[in-house]
Amino acid sequence: MEIVTETIEIQLKKGVLALCVLALLSRADSYAYEIASRLAKDIDMGEGTIYPLMRRLQADGLVETYLVESQSGPPRKYYRLTDAGRGSFTQQKTEWAAFTRAVNDILGAGA
Repeated sequence: MEIVTETIEIQLKKGVLALCVLALLSRADSYAYEIASRLAKDIDMGEGTIYPLMRRLQADGLVETYLVESQSGPPRKYYRLTDAGRGSFTQQKTEWAAFTRAVNDILGAGA
């Protein structure tokens, strides 16, 4: 039974990962390692998961990159939301709120 629970937890995290990244970027531009560290700390998501997701978000036109000089090494690639990314974040946040309300109602948490 533990294997099933672990699989469900992983799938839930993967399902909201893009939304979490968009939420973080809606607050401030950031570089991938910083985003990955925050997700690893807050929702126990592996750091290696973030890089393919960032490439996909960029390919989908939701984020764009720019370089910032670093005093401790090579320039860092920062990510920021595009207009499409801001729109997608707003839509996903609304859908997430409705979805979690519905699930909580079914689970009895809303009562």
